[in-house]
Amino acid sequence: MVNTKCDTSYYDSRGYKRKIFDGNVLYESKAKAMKGSDWKPQVQRFNMTYLLELSKMQRDLENMEYEFLPTTNFTLHERGKLRRITGEQVQDRIVKHALCDEVLNPLIEPHLIYDNGASVVGKGIAFTRKRLLTHLRKYYAQHGSNEGYILLIDFSKYYDNIRHDVLLKLFEQYVDDEHALWLLRKTVERSRIDVSYMSDEEYEHCLDRLFDSLLYQYMNPKLFTGEKFMGKHLNIGDQVAQTAGISYRIRIDNYVKIVRGVKFYAGYMDDSYAIHESKEFLQELLEDIIEIANELGITVNTRKTRICKLSEHWRFLQVQYSLTDTGRVIQKINPKRLTAMRRKMKKLAPKLTEKEFTDFYKSWFKNHYKIMSKKQRSNMDTLFNQLKEVTKCTLSPLPMAKS
Repeated sequence: MVNTKCDTSYYDSRGYKRKIFDGNVLYESKAKAMKGSDWKPQVQRFNMTYLLELSKMQRDLENMEYEFLPTTNFTLHERGKLRRITGEQVQDRIVKHALCDEVLNPLIEPHLIYDNGASVVGKGIAFTRKRLLTHLRKYYAQHGSNEGYILLIDFSKYYDNIRHDVLLKLFEQYVDDEHALWLLRKTVERSRIDVSYMSDEEYEHCLDRLFDSLLYQYMNPKLFTGEKFMGKHLNIGDQVAQTAGISYRIRIDNYVKIVRGVKFYAGYMDDSYAIHESKEFLQELLEDIIEIANELGITVNTRKTRICKLSEHWRFLQVQYSLTDTGRVIQKINPKRLTAMRRKMKKLAPKLTEKEFTDFYKSWFKNHYKIMSKKQRSNMDTLFNQLKEVTKCTLSPLPMAKS
C-alpha cells in the first residue's frame, strides 16, 4: 500500500526501517525528484503512468535487476568555475533519492562534523558563511585581537578524483543494507572512465594522477574501446555524488577537529578553512592534510591553498573578508559575481515577462545585498529598472468585437 498522503507519523515512514524498494519510499522520492522540473515533457509523460512505473521500479529494485537509463552531459558555469554536469532521467533520479534519503544520508550524517555544510538538509553555502562569521567573532572574543591566521584549502577537481575503491570501503563501514550497497556499487561502476587509450604503464598509475573531465570530453570517442576503465570520478548532478562528496572528507574533517583540536574549522564541498593564532601550526596542519588527501587520491590545489593574516583581505566562497582590530568583520562580494549577474540580467530581460524578471532579480538581490556597498546596490537597482522596460510583454486577449 502506498502512503499517498505522505503521512510522516506512519510507522513505516521511519527512514531506518524502510528499504529502497518500499512503495512509500518510491512515492515520496518521486515527489522530490519532480520538484522544480514538473514542466519538462519527459517528466509529465512519466507522471501520466507513474503508478505503473513505480510498480516496475519497485520490482526491479527488490530483485536487483534495475538498469539505469541514458544520461545527457553539458557544461555549466557555477560560481566562476566550469563544471561538467551529467543530467539523469526522472526514473534514475527517483531511485537515487530513495538510496540517499532513506539509507546513505541517515547513516552518514551522524559521522559528519557540524561544520560540514554542503548537501545536508538545513545547511548549505549560507550556513557555511554564517559559521565563518561566528568563528571569526569567537576568535576575536577569545584572543582580544585580530592577530591570527586563516588556512584556506582548495582541492583540485574534487569529484573527478574520488576513488571508487576508497569510497565503497567508506560506505561499507556504515551501510549493511544489501540492496542499498548493490545500487551504490552499480552507480559507482557507471561512473568509471574509459581509458583504453592509455598504455599499460600509464594505466597502472592512472589512479595516482590528476584527472580532469573537462579535458577528457574533447578526446576522440573512437579511442574509447571499453578495454580499460579507471575506477575514479563521480558525475556532478548525481545525488549520490553529492552524498559522496561530503562523506569522502570525513577522515580529514575528523583529523582536524578531533585529533588536532581545531575549533574554528569548516568545509563546504572542496573548500575548507582553519583559523589559529599560530602560522607554524597551520603550516604543519596543511602538511598533514596533504598527506591524508594523497592517501585518499585527491589533490590539494597549491595555487589556491594559502595562509593569510586575519587582518588582511582574503576570499572564501566568493566573498572577501577581513577582521579589523575592533572585532568587526568586513564582507565584500566578489566584483566578478556582479559583472556576471549584470550580463545574465541583460540576456534574460528580453526573454522573461516583467513578473518573472522581477522575481529573478529580487531573489538574487535579497541573498547578496548585505555584502554589497551602497553604490553597488544602487547600480544594480538602476540596471534592473532600465531592463524592466525591455522585458517580454505578456499578450493580452483581443477585445471582443461589438455586434
